[in-house]
Amino acid sequence: MGNGFYEIYRRGETIQAGYSVETVCEAEEGCDEKIERGLAHLCGATPGGDEYGCGGYFCGNHLYGGIGPAEGLCWQCTRRHHEEESDTQCTI
Repeated sequence: MGNGFYEIYRRGETIQAGYSVETVCEAEEGCDEKIERGLAHLCGATPGGDEYGCGGYFCGNHLYGGIGPAEGLCWQCTRRHHEEESDTQCTI
């Protein structure tokens, strides 16, 4: 239960994260839905970002489910992931 509050380094700055940290959705179009900076709202698997996700925090309307590495990504990272994988997908 130690993930209620911690700090991460993201995009050149240190921010507070965890399920106890209230914020709003970080979608570019200015969504003002209230969320928390817990893993349920995280784009990617690693706070701060990883090779698949940007590390942003989004509401359910802007964070999409998927399979494997594409699970729990914002729309921009989902699009990027699919563009990178398009050369290896079967076309049968």
